[in-house]
Amino acid sequence: MLVAVAGLGVLDTVVLDTRDRVRDQGVLKALGMTPRQTVVQVLTGVAAIGLVAGAVGAPLGAALHRAVMPAMGRAAGFTIPQAFIDVHGGLLPVLMALAGVPIAVAGALAPAFWAARTRTARALRAE
Repeated sequence: MLVAVAGLGVLDTVVLDTRDRVRDQGVLKALGMTPRQTVVQVLTGVAAIGLVAGAVGAPLGAALHRAVMPAMGRAAGFTIPQAFIDVHGGLLPVLMALAGVPIAVAGALAPAFWAARTRTARALRAE
């Protein structure tokens, strides 16, 4: 469920960004950029942001989990076992950090193909 919400958030952001830069895309198409290059340009920009977001967000999320779980247990009058708090071990943090890239790319596929299909003249008239 969280992955779907994250993907929809990326979709919304990339749609707005792609529509905002439609004139720039038109200029690049007029200079010879192919639809495939347009898709790659949009996806690589989003993938880079997804990599940075995952690299920053995964450790912050793990630290927040480590701080919030004991506080929630104390507030409810329980002691949460350490095994329920130490769940981010092994290879999991690396996988969580890298998960930002496929989520970002999946959310940006539709806007990237929209940008690739937009006609050059229409993009140049956009303002």
